[in-house]
Amino acid sequence: MNRFSARHGFEPPQAKIKVTRDAPYDLRGIVVDIAYEAGFGPHRLRSIVCQMLRVREDPSNWSAFPNVDCEVRGHIDSCEWYEVYDIIEAIYADLLRESEKYSLAQDTVHPEYFADELNKYFLKKGIGWQLVEGEVRVRGEQAFEDTLTGATEALSESGRPTAANEIRQALHDLSRRPESDLTGALQHALAAVECVMRDVTGDQKATLGSLLSRYKGAIPAPLDQAVEKIWGFASEQGRHLREGKEPTQEETELTVHVAAAVATYLAKKDSA
Repeated sequence: MNRFSARHGFEPPQAKIKVTRDAPYDLRGIVVDIAYEAGFGPHRLRSIVCQMLRVREDPSNWSAFPNVDCEVRGHIDSCEWYEVYDIIEAIYADLLRESEKYSLAQDTVHPEYFADELNKYFLKKGIGWQLVEGEVRVRGEQAFEDTLTGATEALSESGRPTAANEIRQALHDLSRRPESDLTGALQHALAAVECVMRDVTGDQKATLGSLLSRYKGAIPAPLDQAVEKIWGFASEQGRHLREGKEPTQEETELTVHVAAAVATYLAKKDSA
């Protein structure tokens, strides 16, 4: 559908993220609506939803509207919040499989439309998730997104796929449901910095703490002190966790953000 707003480049402002560990009631209905728009009917959608939730399809429901449609919406409305995002991933995967069965001339399902419309809704409603490459991943504010995207691209382009993968794994840990793996995210983020530091210094066995002490010029002062303190925080919270001292989501996202920026800086400086 070529909407008026799309033709003229009008978009609603991006809302501040206010929803993370939840799937609001309106979102649950919108998932069904967009799936229909993307090419699925109630019967196909019911099969996906029931499979994901491990519930039996109602054999007495035959007509698509309103019976099967109501059955689908009822299941999605009553499931756990994180199961909604499992269903979103399953719908996209099934749309993608179906789309690959048809030539462009017979295009009947639209997986990218499903992802695009859903991501627009997330942005509009301040929902802190996004559907990327078939996975529902955590979404931060724009600066956070730009830094992580730029880090993985810069590290990959500089021939450091291991460090780039550590950033991806940190994001993956932040995106775990129903609870983020915060300690895992911290470990992976600082592992990316450690990996790049080892590469640029040629010191392949030292820890990041030792590297920061030995190679004072790698990161200009006093920024090196800030990175050293962040490494100390991540080491305590991510590797030597104590009871009652778990990191918060906000602290972890900040650490991942800074680590990604530092890894990018080191890679670009070495390539200059």
